[in-house]
Amino acid sequence: MNGFMSFMEQKIMPTTQKIAGQRHLLAIRNGVISTLPLTIVGSFFVIFLNLPIDAYMEWIAPFRHILDIPFRFTVGLMALYAAFGVGASLANFYQLNQLSAGLLSVLAFLLASVEPIQITKAVPGVIDAGRYISVGTLSATSLFGAIVTALIAVEIYHFMIKHNISIKLPDSVPPAVSNSFAALIPTLAVILLFWGIRYGLKFDVNTTITYLIAPLKSVLVGNNLFGGLLTVFLIVFFWSFGIHGPAILGPIIRPMWDSAILENMEVFTATGNAHQLPNLFTEQFIQWFVWIGGSGSTLALVIMFMFSKSKFLKELGRLSFVPGLFNINEPIIFGAPIVMNPILIIPFVITPLVTTTVSYFAVVSGMIPRNYSAS
Repeated sequence: MNGFMSFMEQKIMPTTQKIAGQRHLLAIRNGVISTLPLTIVGSFFVIFLNLPIDAYMEWIAPFRHILDIPFRFTVGLMALYAAFGVGASLANFYQLNQLSAGLLSVLAFLLASVEPIQITKAVPGVIDAGRYISVGTLSATSLFGAIVTALIAVEIYHFMIKHNISIKLPDSVPPAVSNSFAALIPTLAVILLFWGIRYGLKFDVNTTITYLIAPLKSVLVGNNLFGGLLTVFLIVFFWSFGIHGPAILGPIIRPMWDSAILENMEVFTATGNAHQLPNLFTEQFIQWFVWIGGSGSTLALVIMFMFSKSKFLKELGRLSFVPGLFNINEPIIFGAPIVMNPILIIPFVITPLVTTTVSYFAVVSGMIPRNYSAS
């Protein structure tokens, strides 16, 4: 056991720490997390639109389409917001202007993903003649395309600024003006690249990325029990050695989790049926059905400590109880400690695997509905 611990400390931990600090992965994590206020507030409107009360549903029927608008402009445009967030976050690492980078990322995503639709003949009372875009391409289904195009756009911006391929104005010019002019040539480069790829080569970047990521997404956040168990195991495995599991897996799994819950929200808004949603393994499923007291499902351990004969463990249990109710359990992980403790690591790893399996079959059997709210 000591040899294994030594191997983890010397070989695995340095590698995982490097991965956790990789700028592109951090930009993805921070950028996607920045959309949480919109996601959470948007999910409230999903609930308002689908309260299981017949009298309430009849009452809102005449203005249901109005209640639906906040949802469409929050969750329905999530990929657009994520593109800005990821681009601005990566620009922060390069010490570039974050506003310019965020706007450039949105531009790249729109060029790569959205094709205007020409309506030549108006339909009275339905639609006027003109050019339109489908907002469906700006929702969670395009989240991965938004992330990739944002990263590419900011890398182009960084390359050009680094190699002085930009317009420089005198120091006396206000920074806002100077930054805008500095982004002119990178903006042109981004337009030419993504415009050429989409309309010159007829290559749909967004659809291709979504297609490539689909197999991994279906395993980790769809309805695959093995994928759910693998995600949970990796998180608690890293925690067992003092490594923040969600920080390691977050850049990979969080966009998938967000995409999954947003897809559930859209389907639930359309159908009102919480048992027929596309994705079972979402972050909300993990948080409320698996992590009972935090990673490793440690709430029961906290309660046991509260009645321990050991004065230290009793005090630790009391201090950890309230945070544990909100799935915050770092005090118990590092205070007991669970980290590097073979006796406590075993139940710390096995318990959430059991709660994952039990919760999975409870959902599949229809005993409990699937998650459709980001809160």
